[in-house]
Amino acid sequence: MTLTELRYIIAVARERHFGRAAQACHVSQPTLSVAVRKLEDELGVTLFERAANELTITPLGQRIITQAQRALEEAALIKRIAQEGKDPLVGPLHLGVIYTVGPYLLPHLIPLLHKSAPRMTLLIEEGYTAHLTERLRRGEVDVIVISLPFAEPGVVTQAVYDEPFKVVLPVQHPWKKEKSIKPRALAQENLLLLGAGHCFRDQVLKACPALNRASAVGSLQRTLEGGSLETIRHMVASGAGITVLPCTSVHGHEAEDHLLVTRPFADPVPKRRIALAWRSSFPRPEAVAALRAAIHACPLRCVTMLDNLPHHAKS
Repeated sequence: MTLTELRYIIAVARERHFGRAAQACHVSQPTLSVAVRKLEDELGVTLFERAANELTITPLGQRIITQAQRALEEAALIKRIAQEGKDPLVGPLHLGVIYTVGPYLLPHLIPLLHKSAPRMTLLIEEGYTAHLTERLRRGEVDVIVISLPFAEPGVVTQAVYDEPFKVVLPVQHPWKKEKSIKPRALAQENLLLLGAGHCFRDQVLKACPALNRASAVGSLQRTLEGGSLETIRHMVASGAGITVLPCTSVHGHEAEDHLLVTRPFADPVPKRRIALAWRSSFPRPEAVAALRAAIHACPLRCVTMLDNLPHHAKS
């Protein structure tokens, strides 16, 4: 049994296809297939059930593949220990960020982290929470920035900051005379939301239960969807409706700011909690600590930074 063979079976399990797994591993399909069969023969078990157009993982195979992933992570840890004395802030850090955080956090974070850890290159990927979770589980990213609640076996989470929500209106909207907006009032308006798959959409609907009740009885007015917070801002500026945005996304668009009005919610103000998540076996906790410290140094004036919160690991 070799680490290469373990990488091959993990790739097959991920791709559900020997050809695509071979491409991902940069080997020929016969090479990968022979290696997988050799490992099955050595173990005396069938890892994959092969059919003409379908490949499934056997129950025992799933347990072995899960352990193989752990073995590869432990092997990486062995290399880390063998290089004792090497600076953990040297080398790339693969960072995943959800779409509704990345554009507003990264412009502040990257210069600060470059200053505090100049030899730790950030390799950044944006995505939905579900996509980033899968990438984290596979070891393809090291740390992800997500919104709580979040729980995944073998993953540690630590909250970083709380971010309140704001109501954004076209400048001619009558609510511009209001000091604050009650969440239930949103059900009376054409509300612009992110499309399905964005956790922020779900958080807005949870913060404004009247939207769900109105939808259930068929009285919710037309709700438009946008693919990004920036697209929704443009739509509000054009007069298409109103929206709810995380506070970090509200300002800094001088070309449109004169077309928009921002109002806070009435108490209790809806908010989201942003957190870091990483595998409990990740061998560079110092890199995570440096990342968190840099986030805390970011000038995000509208958020509340959370200091000294404990880590939470899902077993």
